[in-house]
Amino acid sequence: MAHSKARAADGKVTYPPGVKEISDKISKEEMVRRLKMVVKTFMDMDQDSEEEKELYLNLALHLASDFFLKHPDKDVRLLVACCLADIFRIYAPEAPYTSPDKLKDIFMFITRQLKGLEDTKSAQFNRYFYLLENIAWVKSYNICFELEDSNEIFTQLYRTLFTVINNGHNQKVHMHMVDLMSSIICEGDTVSQELLDTVLVNLVPAHKNLNKQAYDLAKALLKRTAQAIEPYITNFFNQVLMLGKTSVSDLSEHVFDLILELYNIDSHLLLSVLPQLEFKLKSNDNDERLQVVKLLAKMFGAKDSELASQNKPLWQCYLGRFNDIHVPIRLECVKFASHCLMNHPDLAKDLTEFLKVRSHDPEEAIRHDVIVSIVTAAKKDLALVNDALLNFVKERTLDKRWRVRKEAMMGLASIYRKYSLQGEGGREASKQISWIKDKLLHIYYQNSIDDRLLVERIFAQFMVPHNLETSERMKCLYYLYATLDPNAVKALNEMWKCQNMLRHHVKDLLDLVKQPKSETASKAVFAKVMVITRNLPDPGKAQDFVKKLAQVLDDDERIRDQLETLVSPSCSCKQAEVCVRDITKKLGSPKQPTNPFLEMVKFLLERIAPVHIDTESISALIKQVNKSIEGTADDEEEGVPTDEAIRAGLELLKVLSFTHPVSFHSAETFESLLGCLKMDDEKVAEAALQIFKNTGSKMEESFPHIKSVLLPVLQAKAKRGPPRQAKYAIHCIHAMFTNSRDTHFAQIFEPLHKGLDPGNVEQLITPLTTLGHLALLAPEQFAAPLKSLVANFIVKDLLMNDRIPGKKTTKLWVPDDEVSPETLAKIQGIKLMVRWLLGVKNNQSKSGNSTLRMLTAILHSDGDLTEQGRMGKPDMSRLRLAAACALLKLAQEPCYHEIITLEQYQLCGMVINDECYQVRQCYSQKLHRGLCRLRLPLEYLAVFALCAKDPVKERRAHARQCLVKNVNIRREYLKQHAAVSEKLFSLLPEYVVPYAIHLLVHDPDYVKVQDIEQLKEIKESLWFVLEIIMAKNENNSHAFIRKMVENIKNTKDAQAPNDPKINEKLYTVCDVAMNIIMSKSTTYSLESPKDPVLPSRYFTKPDKNVSNTKNYLPPEMKAFFTPGKPKAANVLGAVNKPLASAGKQLQSKASRMETTSNDDSTSDPSSPQRSKTRHDSTEMDHSENEDISLKSPDKDIDKPTRGRKRAAVSADDQDNKPKRGRKKAAANSTPTSVAEPEDQWDDAEDRPEDEQNSPPKQRGRRGRPPKNAPPSQDTTPATPKGKRGRKKAAPPPEEEEEEEEEEEKGGEEEAAEDEEEEDQSSENTVEVKAKPGRPTRTPRRQPPSSESAESTPQKRRGRPPKSAQTPPAKKPTPTRAGRSKAAAAKEEEEEEEEESEEEQQEEEPTPTTPKGRKKAPARRR
Repeated sequence: MAHSKARAADGKVTYPPGVKEISDKISKEEMVRRLKMVVKTFMDMDQDSEEEKELYLNLALHLASDFFLKHPDKDVRLLVACCLADIFRIYAPEAPYTSPDKLKDIFMFITRQLKGLEDTKSAQFNRYFYLLENIAWVKSYNICFELEDSNEIFTQLYRTLFTVINNGHNQKVHMHMVDLMSSIICEGDTVSQELLDTVLVNLVPAHKNLNKQAYDLAKALLKRTAQAIEPYITNFFNQVLMLGKTSVSDLSEHVFDLILELYNIDSHLLLSVLPQLEFKLKSNDNDERLQVVKLLAKMFGAKDSELASQNKPLWQCYLGRFNDIHVPIRLECVKFASHCLMNHPDLAKDLTEFLKVRSHDPEEAIRHDVIVSIVTAAKKDLALVNDALLNFVKERTLDKRWRVRKEAMMGLASIYRKYSLQGEGGREASKQISWIKDKLLHIYYQNSIDDRLLVERIFAQFMVPHNLETSERMKCLYYLYATLDPNAVKALNEMWKCQNMLRHHVKDLLDLVKQPKSETASKAVFAKVMVITRNLPDPGKAQDFVKKLAQVLDDDERIRDQLETLVSPSCSCKQAEVCVRDITKKLGSPKQPTNPFLEMVKFLLERIAPVHIDTESISALIKQVNKSIEGTADDEEEGVPTDEAIRAGLELLKVLSFTHPVSFHSAETFESLLGCLKMDDEKVAEAALQIFKNTGSKMEESFPHIKSVLLPVLQAKAKRGPPRQAKYAIHCIHAMFTNSRDTHFAQIFEPLHKGLDPGNVEQLITPLTTLGHLALLAPEQFAAPLKSLVANFIVKDLLMNDRIPGKKTTKLWVPDDEVSPETLAKIQGIKLMVRWLLGVKNNQSKSGNSTLRMLTAILHSDGDLTEQGRMGKPDMSRLRLAAACALLKLAQEPCYHEIITLEQYQLCGMVINDECYQVRQCYSQKLHRGLCRLRLPLEYLAVFALCAKDPVKERRAHARQCLVKNVNIRREYLKQHAAVSEKLFSLLPEYVVPYAIHLLVHDPDYVKVQDIEQLKEIKESLWFVLEIIMAKNENNSHAFIRKMVENIKNTKDAQAPNDPKINEKLYTVCDVAMNIIMSKSTTYSLESPKDPVLPSRYFTKPDKNVSNTKNYLPPEMKAFFTPGKPKAANVLGAVNKPLASAGKQLQSKASRMETTSNDDSTSDPSSPQRSKTRHDSTEMDHSENEDISLKSPDKDIDKPTRGRKRAAVSADDQDNKPKRGRKKAAANSTPTSVAEPEDQWDDAEDRPEDEQNSPPKQRGRRGRPPKNAPPSQDTTPATPKGKRGRKKAAPPPEEEEEEEEEEEKGGEEEAAEDEEEEDQSSENTVEVKAKPGRPTRTPRRQPPSSESAESTPQKRRGRPPKSAQTPPAKKPTPTRAGRSKAAAAKEEEEEEEEESEEEQQEEEPTPTTPKGRKKAPARRR
């Protein structure tokens, strides 16, 4: 021992026992052997061995020499490193090395040896691990804190460890590395930026993806050292974010990625950084804001993030970015919403308001992503989204852009399928989204073919999936139909009808293709191609594809056969799938992945393939109905009362009997329907009768056993059943028993005819209904008795007698159940007369003249034909309405139109200003329907001009809508039928002007020729019509109208050619029209494109030698003609009231005369509207992003849509203008309303409907220019003349008890057209209700003035006095083409079916707007 000490003191190296000197003179192997023994010696030593420490001090110094530190052999270096690590352990806390340079060399040497940890399979790995464990446990590197180059040493150590870590290392290696590095951070005085970068770089996504273990190591290190390292992290971000010193670190460009990673590791690391982000959110740099928004989106949206609750100011600041001016930032915010909704439902309330605003964003992509975010969250869990969020998606189904609409519709459809059809969320979830099915079907009312096709696809794939088993599919359809709202039912019915109609068009095309080639056949094929094209997307391109398809059908017999099978009435659902697959496979080509032609064919096949309904399906549906009848169905479980389910089931079968009649031809089906006939529910029995009528054409031959049972039931119902069932029973017999119908009719007619008893009016209604329909269907069979019946019983015994005194009441209208039986019988009597005449179709016996006199007498007497004063006012209103509607019905038949005198026409027209609101309403609906079908002559369109004086704004808006639609229908028809130029006089809308002028000349209100107030009313009435006709000046139509008015001034009134006052009125009204044209048009003075033709019944022949240039207007009238262009008609916009009962819609579909839209814009070359584009029809799409006005798409969104630009008026004039037409409607008449949910977010729609889309209140009432009255008239308002207004607008009637409902008769375009005005209000009309808290006031006409009160008797308001009714000499009229009796019977039958549907919908009348009425929602942004 003494020897050893001496050696140490002498500076000699003492080696452990058995170890010889280690120097460069020995071999490598020997050196390794000796070093291993040294390592063993140091491993066994501990810190308490003072003697040994002293003994081996020189050895420790020797091992740190450059010879060992720079030795080329790695094994030697490893063993030396292990010795040095132990030396640091043994001599701790003081190392035997005092030189800073030597210490640096040693630690850099040890660091380099740690690289050996990388190879976990190395034989030396355990020794490397020992090295790591030793220095980590001893914290050897802490010695370096005092060194100047400590940062370099630490940085190199960190880099080495982050480099060598890999997935081969176990948890111990990971732990020792963390221990080693954390001790340096936690116990050191500072952390340099370079060292910090070495840690943070592993969090950058690029590095993270390359070495996940390094990321995990950095993450563990930061968690361990969070408190110590946080100030340095804060300083780094402060330098970069706040001071903009990006040069401080190479990681500056990754600062936002680092913040996210650090937040995910430990939010405490960023306590002082997050406020800096709030500052950055308000940066002026768009890209910088975008980066911060992306960062915060991830931080707030992370699943376990509590940042929003912990840092509310930052959350609120972030929400503000939803309204950022930069589009990508708003887009990023919207995309974030879905993650936030899914991971943090508690934040949904905060997000809702901002998503609401973004759902109206000008950018299409943002609106689209709002939908995606909400739908994504809803599909994950419906509880994550509130009703308001779902409403935003609902609103976007009406977006301007197809991409947004499609996303919204598909999103709602997928939500519906998941929670309602598949029932994933239980009953509550299903109930919450029950509105989706209705909303999706309402979209079928939109005019875009893309929307309609998508609804059809959604129905087939999401609402009633066609791939379900038949029984399951029919059960699904059954309960869906039973739970739809009335408007959705109409849409679904319309969808089936449109598909059926297209199926018939394709069948016609196949028939034409098979015909021999000829020019006529080619033209017919082209015409049919054009019709089919209008039922496909993008008609311009589709036209070429359909032509190509026609050529393929001509060339390829196999495809033709497949398509014939597909459109065959007997095609089953399975056959349809096979046919569609075979046709698409044959037309497809693997070499052409995108084939537009094939896509178009798929669209067509998708529409015509019967994927839901076939004979098997109808049988399954009947069984489902029978289950409900027997009480074994799941009605209550499905949330449908059994009675409603049965009724809906029969209604569904009724509709399907119209579109798929052949599928009903089975004994089982007919037997089940027989059972339904015997049920107590009248609606069920009515539906069953209609099904028999639609499907029973072959019953006599195919099902004689059913016939023998059915016939007695039909006869019994025709004699004693309810009136509607009696009607259907007669039509059933007519349709089914073709060989023996005369016998059956006689068996019914004779007893009913003989049993008529005028003393028992309650028992007359059904017999008169039955006899009326027998008169329509078999007028020749009962010619003599019918004539006697009408003359003696109907007129003398029924109409000319008032047996029961009416109730004394001030009401003008009462509900149907309060109408007296005698009045109902009289109404049926009037209908019987009309049906008889329509059946006879000639006036040889002058019966038409006498009937017309009878009807006009009823109108003259205000409905009290006997004038004994025994009738109540409600009964008189009913009879006035019945008489007026009867006149309209007769006017649709050419042979009777010719004999209607001008006085009768005028008297009929004045009913539109009847004192009873419901009479005006129902009459205008009838008038509109007849005009839309192009059955009523053009002069009846002029009657709507009188609506300008209606005191109720809703009625004026409705009349305007009717005018718009009728004008568009006529223009569309002329474009599509260029060959009808010979009918131009009866179709061209501009030709309504002469009729309107003539009608206003004979308006009973127009008494004093030069009276300013009366002339102002004339002006408003003319402008009511001219505004719509002049909205477009195509081919110089304004000059055409001006020329027409000039020509009228050179004629005389043919009704009273020698009456100077009448002719002065005529010229005065012409001057009013001329001034309107001159003030509203800048092109009126150009050359007229064609010399107008004037109707000879109304005006004498113009004297070409005389030019009447005199001005007949008083000078004061000049002030009332304000300049300005007419606004384009808002077809589906502002105040679009339904035309009939709840849910009636305005939209142009394929009518009987195919008046649908078409890209072909040519018509008669001389027609003023020749260049009219499709854009102007009712079929254009409106949206929130575009002005509803067709004239100025960028302007006037908030201006009146009527062209009421005004000259500046003084404040006095503003204050003193008469306030006519601005009174609020009575509470029981026209309450105003709130918009439907989908419209409730628009600014304008927070107002009542009458306010939101009409001019400011000081501008006078709708349709009128401002009344700038002279000061002298300020305090003397004009006087109402008579009763054309109304005393009180009672609820609208159930329109005539069994008045013509459209019979859903298969395949006829007319049926679809008839539905059109009924079906279109669901989505294209907005319900109007009273604003809460605002009392409504009764609308009044202006206070009376004595002069006008004297001139027009109060009682006869709107009708000329009887004494003035002098029949003039009849003028010849152009004869319209007549119709065959069979066709007329069919048309009458269809009209009756249609109107009985109205009756059903009007059974619960409301003061002004039946429930469910809506206005056309504009497309939204």
